[in-house]
Amino acid sequence: MIIPALDLIDGTVVRLHQGDYGQQRDYGSDPLPRLQDYERQGAQVLHLVDLTGAKDPAKRQIPLLKTLLNGVEAIVQVGGGIRTREDVKALLDAGASRVVVGSTAVKQPEEVQAWFREFGAEAIVLALDVRIDANNRKEVAISGWQEAAGVTLEQVIEQFQPVGLKHVLCTDISRDGTLSGSNVALYQEVTARYPDIAFQSSGGIGALDDIAALRGSGVQGVIVGRALLEDKFTVSEAIACWQNG
Repeated sequence: MIIPALDLIDGTVVRLHQGDYGQQRDYGSDPLPRLQDYERQGAQVLHLVDLTGAKDPAKRQIPLLKTLLNGVEAIVQVGGGIRTREDVKALLDAGASRVVVGSTAVKQPEEVQAWFREFGAEAIVLALDVRIDANNRKEVAISGWQEAAGVTLEQVIEQFQPVGLKHVLCTDISRDGTLSGSNVALYQEVTARYPDIAFQSSGGIGALDDIAALRGSGVQGVIVGRALLEDKFTVSEAIACWQNG
C-alpha cells in the first residue's frame, strides 16, 4: 500500500535533505487538511514524523498530533525520537495506531523488546536506516544518521523476531529525499529472507515509475513524502500505480 508521510517541525510541514536540520524546506502549516486530502484519495495508512520531538523529547508536539490523529480515520504511525516507554504510551494514548522506533531499538534492544511485550508487536514499527557497502553489508545508522551502530539490518531484525516483530520500515540512506528511486534489490532480498515481516520501503520515490519498480519487491508499504508535497503525482495516482501490478 501507499503510505503518505509528513514531517512536522513546530506545526509546519517540512522536508529535511538527508536528515539535515540545516537543509529544511517548508511546505506550509496545514498538516490536517493535507492528511485529510491524502485519506480522501484512498490512503489507508499515514506516516507522521515529529521532528521537533525528535530533537527535544520535552517539546513533543502532542497537542498537534492529537488534533491530526483525531482528524483522520486511517491507521497512523508516528515517529520522531522515541526514547522511553512513556514516549510510546503518550503517542498511543494520543491516538496513534503504531509508534515508529528507530535508534533506541538499536541502542537499548532489551528496553524496546519490553515495549513489544507490553504494547504488542502490531503497535510498534522498527525504523532501520541502512548504509550499504560494496560487500552488501547493511550497516544500521542511528542518531539521525550521524553514527554507525556497528550492527547490521539482519542482526537487529533477528533480535526482535522472538518478541513477534511485524513491521519494519527500512530506508536506504543514500536514496532518502533524493527522488532518485528506491533500492529495489535491497527490498527483494530482505522480504525473501524474512517473509513474516511486513516491510515498508522509504526513500527515493520521485515518480510513479519508482512505485511501479517496487511492485514485485515484496514490500507491503511504500512511504512517499517529498514527491507528494512537490506534486510529482497524487496519492490516488500512486495507489492506482501500486495496484495495477
